[in-house]
Amino acid sequence: MKAAGLKRRVLLQGGSIALMLGVHQIARGATILAVRVWPAADYTRVTIESDARLNSQQLVVGSPPRLAVDIEGIDLNPELRELVGKIKPGDPYINGLRVGQNAPKVVRIVFDLKQAVVPQVFSLAPVAAYKHRLVLDLYPEQAVDPMEALIAERLRDAPRSTGGGSTGAPPAVATAPAADPLGDLMAQQSMRPGPQSPPPAAMTGGDRPSLPPPPVVATAPVRPATPPAPPPPPVAATANRTDRIIIVALDPGHGGEDPGAIGPNGTREKDIVLQVAHRLRQRINASSVNGSPMRAFLTRDADFFVPLGVRVQKARRVQADLFVSIHADAFTTPAARGASVFALSQSGASSSAARWLANKENDADRVGGVNVGTHEAQVQRALLDMSTTAQINDSLKLGGAMLGEIKGIGARLHKGSVEQAGFAVLKAPDIPSVLVETAFISNPEEEANLRRVDYQENLADALMRGIQRYFAQNPPLARSRQL
Repeated sequence: MKAAGLKRRVLLQGGSIALMLGVHQIARGATILAVRVWPAADYTRVTIESDARLNSQQLVVGSPPRLAVDIEGIDLNPELRELVGKIKPGDPYINGLRVGQNAPKVVRIVFDLKQAVVPQVFSLAPVAAYKHRLVLDLYPEQAVDPMEALIAERLRDAPRSTGGGSTGAPPAVATAPAADPLGDLMAQQSMRPGPQSPPPAAMTGGDRPSLPPPPVVATAPVRPATPPAPPPPPVAATANRTDRIIIVALDPGHGGEDPGAIGPNGTREKDIVLQVAHRLRQRINASSVNGSPMRAFLTRDADFFVPLGVRVQKARRVQADLFVSIHADAFTTPAARGASVFALSQSGASSSAARWLANKENDADRVGGVNVGTHEAQVQRALLDMSTTAQINDSLKLGGAMLGEIKGIGARLHKGSVEQAGFAVLKAPDIPSVLVETAFISNPEEEANLRRVDYQENLADALMRGIQRYFAQNPPLARSRQL
């Protein structure tokens, strides 16, 4: 009896200790593990990662614009303090921030903003290598228009395209790029503020370094010794001027919170595909199709996350003629190797590997972090069943042309024909769309190739030739873009 009583007391004491530990764990709350900031022209994302779900409240203050976020159940720690130093001077939306212990178990973060924002604050459950994440997305009140972004890029490049190799005096008005409807619209926009006075310093300062300075054409003074030149004729009446510009949407996969596949030596897919996309953009912007100038539009031009549906939406907003998504995936074994090109499938995948890759790529929104219930989810649902047979047929032609050119540079092919699967990013109903797997980054040899500049250059050349081959056999429709 005594032994039984002693055993019972030990068990009760153990239960009390366990209960006390449980209460202590609850009182301790969550611990912040890491903080990350992803500035971009589209929006700035701030991510706070923790070992348990965080609850927060936020308040937007007007003049000057500020955002206060109270995070409950935590104490200020070194990881949170690091957030202050992660704000970059070129961030389009955040000027700086302050963080402190506002109350017991409540940490307050105050963001000093450069402009009014519409914040989206949401939580993400653990996925991939991440624990719980509290995400703060700071969007501008006026959403960035992809077409305006394309125009801004064209404005920035215009002086280089008209200089003819000279770096001396600025180009005259008569040498402005011809046969470019984007250029016409940009000239109109640049004249609106009135070019009589020089641009204010704020337009060229550090607040928005991504915005280009006003074009030389709009601000160049008229020489007093010569009469002013007559206004240029309308676009339709100008000799040899096209009413068409060919736009190719380039979609570097992953980005921001989503690194994509990671090679055995630590190479991140999101970095490699962005480098390849930049090289291909240079080639597209220097090319034309039957006299019509070409322009490349990147769904992301820096390291930030773009949801799959938004990538398609951006391409449609700029009325892209083609959509090329660029990837460098990993497989379950390092022996997998070779480049592949994929088009959409409305039925089933053309192989088990194609199905596996499509499922993996379609999980990008879970890793990158999408605020479910917002417009991104609506976009995805709207695009789900909109693909057409004609789009798929054109995509197969584009994919075939690209695959042949990739083989021509001596690159190994994973499969000698265009494969098909249900990639969410290929579901634009009116744009021929392909996904290019440049190589398997999980293969050590191919990872090393992807890091080499000459390999990236050759790959960009091959993709450019594939685009040109496609247009040679499938001329773009002769239509005017209403910008």
